[in-house]
Amino acid sequence: MLVKDVMTTAVVTLSPDNSVRHAAKLMADQQISGVPVVDDDGRLLGVISEGDLIRRTELSSGAFVLKANMELGPDERANAFVKRCAWRVGDVMTPDPLTIDEDATLSRVAELMQERGIKRIPVLRDGKLVGIVSRADLLQVIYSAKPDDTAAGDEAIRRSILVRLGENTGLERLDVSVTVTEGIVHFWGNVETAACRRAARILAEGVHGVRGVVEHFPESPPP
Repeated sequence: MLVKDVMTTAVVTLSPDNSVRHAAKLMADQQISGVPVVDDDGRLLGVISEGDLIRRTELSSGAFVLKANMELGPDERANAFVKRCAWRVGDVMTPDPLTIDEDATLSRVAELMQERGIKRIPVLRDGKLVGIVSRADLLQVIYSAKPDDTAAGDEAIRRSILVRLGENTGLERLDVSVTVTEGIVHFWGNVETAACRRAARILAEGVHGVRGVVEHFPESPPP
């Protein structure tokens, strides 16, 4: 699936000339933690989030601000002052945010969210904002997925498990043998740690057609 298949297209946006107060009220009313900022042509300029507002003058005492800024250089202190005191969204927002194309894969979205520790990414088409993809959208894909009803034979199950054993599971270099009988997977070999045993079980359970898993660790395959 691609980003355009799951993204939210009814996106709440702000103008850079909107007030910070308006942005805070919008986030509270819509129960969202960030809002894209666009120009009159719909081009993304930045994002204003709860993080951009957390050290506002309205929330922080002078002593707290002084202590927080003690080790900052002149430019950093100036930028902190703007974030703290400016009334325009355009002055407070985070410019040039991370974005993604609507034809990107969901695996790429998940990777970016994990790497950057973010919850949502603006989606662009030809430089213009067309949607937002969020962690909630990815969760919906997981719980809406329909199981594959295609019949799977024992040998097909075995081949699939053998392929997956080499796919960054922690089991790649271990001596693991697999047999499958009527959908029941049997693991044999030298797998002694609980983490690797658990990985083997979960790997097998994720293969279509598997009805159960039997571990024969750390025994050797039968003759």
